[in-house]
Amino acid sequence: MSEAAHHNGTTLTDEELRTLDAHWRAANYLAAGQIYLVSNPLLTEPLAPEHIKPRLLGHWGTSPGLNLVYTHLNRVIKERGLDALCVWGPGHGGPSVLANSWLEGSYSEKCPDVTRDAEGMAKLFRQFSFPGGVPSHVAPEVPGSIHEGGELGYSLAHAYGAAFDHPNLLVACVIGDGEAETGPLAASWHSNKFLDPVHDGAVLPILHLNGYKIANPTVLSRLPGPELDALLRGYGHEPITVSGDDPAQVHRALAQAFDAALDRIALLQRTAREEGVTQRPHWPMIVLRTPKGWTGPAEVDGVPVEGTWRAHQVPLAGVRENPEHLRQLEAWLKSYRPEELFDADGRPRADVLACVPEGARRLGATPYANGGLLVRELPIGSLDDFAVPVDKPGATLHEPTRVLGGLLEQVMKDTAARRDFRLVGPDETASNRLEAVFDASGKAWQAEILPVDEHLDRHGRVMEILSEHLCQGWLEGYLLTGRHGLFSCYEAFVHIVDSMVNQHIKWLKTSRELTWRAPVASLNYLLTSHVWRQDHNGFSHQDPGFVDHVLNKSPEVVRVYLPPDANTLLSVADHALRSRDYVNVIVAGKQPCFDWLSMDQARVHCARGAGIWEWAGTENGAEPDVVLACAGDVPTQEVLAAAQLLRRHLPQLAVRVVNVVDMTRLLPHEEHPHGMPDFEYNGLFTADKPVIFAYHGYPWLIHRLAYRRDGHANLHVRGYKESGTTTTPFDMVVRNDLDRYRLVMDVIDRVPGLAVRAAGVRQQMADARARHHTWIREHGTDLPEVADWTWAS
Repeated sequence: MSEAAHHNGTTLTDEELRTLDAHWRAANYLAAGQIYLVSNPLLTEPLAPEHIKPRLLGHWGTSPGLNLVYTHLNRVIKERGLDALCVWGPGHGGPSVLANSWLEGSYSEKCPDVTRDAEGMAKLFRQFSFPGGVPSHVAPEVPGSIHEGGELGYSLAHAYGAAFDHPNLLVACVIGDGEAETGPLAASWHSNKFLDPVHDGAVLPILHLNGYKIANPTVLSRLPGPELDALLRGYGHEPITVSGDDPAQVHRALAQAFDAALDRIALLQRTAREEGVTQRPHWPMIVLRTPKGWTGPAEVDGVPVEGTWRAHQVPLAGVRENPEHLRQLEAWLKSYRPEELFDADGRPRADVLACVPEGARRLGATPYANGGLLVRELPIGSLDDFAVPVDKPGATLHEPTRVLGGLLEQVMKDTAARRDFRLVGPDETASNRLEAVFDASGKAWQAEILPVDEHLDRHGRVMEILSEHLCQGWLEGYLLTGRHGLFSCYEAFVHIVDSMVNQHIKWLKTSRELTWRAPVASLNYLLTSHVWRQDHNGFSHQDPGFVDHVLNKSPEVVRVYLPPDANTLLSVADHALRSRDYVNVIVAGKQPCFDWLSMDQARVHCARGAGIWEWAGTENGAEPDVVLACAGDVPTQEVLAAAQLLRRHLPQLAVRVVNVVDMTRLLPHEEHPHGMPDFEYNGLFTADKPVIFAYHGYPWLIHRLAYRRDGHANLHVRGYKESGTTTTPFDMVVRNDLDRYRLVMDVIDRVPGLAVRAAGVRQQMADARARHHTWIREHGTDLPEVADWTWAS
């Protein structure tokens, strides 16, 4: 945000106060009208029960405060020529933000049938929380939004994500005092230690204290003023407090607060950018105390409503049935004097629009809230430059994520000037073998730096904080405002953001249905340090269930990939980083892993998503007796070791080896865009032969994906079954019956006729498992035949 004229001690003129109040009253009228009215939008006839919606849904309590903030943001944006975005944190602020976007005209531009007149106002009212209409929260359908209000706690993280690498952007963030009680929001205050005043925009938190949640007081609203002030200063902010219930007084005080805050932001940015000041800024914020449900009914049925928790949702509930409530509603709506705010045709009068900026500077029209309009193609070089050479399968080993780190380093270098790619993770970049990126960018850090520290950088684009919530929130805000990124995380702990990814998937699904929302870069997860190689950390670090969680979600949005080696990881990552409007989950190991496919083979295999590895099987053109399937790096190794044992002990057995990279390929085509038609699935897995499937995660996921397939009765899946501890790597697979010996036993048990013919082989496999059990307890390491195993066809 560039510095504008100073407004030290600005006092609104009477004319400015009058027009600001007119805008605020108009927004309040429209917000209340959306909750209650299905017709008669301008009250041109006496209010009657048939004008009232049959089901009253929505939330009034937070709306007047949000309308106030929107009104005053309009003033400073217009006066200072700002590029601005606002993140509306209170979960139920839909009526307010819809009202304001309709007033400024951005809503009608996106939805031309909701015109800015009486007819359009009636549609605006009717569609709110109505079948076939729009939800009660600030959602993708609301112009200017990047934040789903349905789940609280993430607004401030989203705001910082939007500000990173947008140096000329002001991101205001309204934080409800109920939301402020959540853990993610509490952690989000520390985001200011990562905001670079040189290359990033500014975030202006606005803590809106209206005192109550659904039925209880809020913690921060009940803190004594000095204690709250000390808390916020301890977080590194300079709070400016505005409070009251007299509209004129609050308007004047809030205008002064905005001007003081924006002057302070401009000063901090100028000193950092022009004078080279590197001391961490203490950014301003606003604490706004206004009554909950302000300007609504003061009392209903003899009990107080305004300023209490009773104003949270619908202050007057029985309007259709209760004549006194109907009378109160009419008086309430008329108290805004709509005849002064809208002309006879229902269009907002000039006074109402006096503070509204023009064009793309309107909050509902800013391209920063429709990031697909700003996103550029990510420069990704040829994968051959990073691939590992593979002359024959299983002859060499590499750490897949370290190989990927080379690609990410180059992406970081190629985006250094444009600054639109970030890597986020909870203190694990080096642990996850991605440290090559530090040769291109250090870790973002604005707090104190000591000589012993490594890779900390005031201008870095690698972001580490021990909060998965903040990593997720930052990246979501970054992507939704037109940039690219990757979230690297230990597999077991990505569950911390289960509910956050839910909301992002819902956001993307809805956005894809809106023609005016342009596709944004996908949210990409790299899950490593995974279940099978957490043998040192133990049971607490062993959980592969995030894949199950994601695959429950909208099929048009979610993708899950399990590349078995370094080159397939490169191919999958290349695809994910180039994609739009998806949530891509990539699970890959960081420990040394056999290289199975050359880069060319990896490209073909990943494009196919699932395929036969002819070199690993013994079909030789004949129909297989059994299919050994695998998905994931460790399961793939165990399947190939099992195939080798079968080749040695049962050479006449026709074994097919199938590797699955794209988990959604297992779904029917009718259920997922990547799903295989039945004929293709049957050609790969057969319709009537035993299939022994070694899977990275919980076995029942494979059954759920394939339950409608012809051969499902022949499908036997091995995977993780919650048997974990601190042990050796191979013992992890033995404990969960995923090991090579168990897989050979499964083949013998399920191929007709082998139970008798191969009883001796089965006994050898069981003996090997017993020998393993004894060996690791004596030596603390895996059997030499396992530890030193290599593939040999």
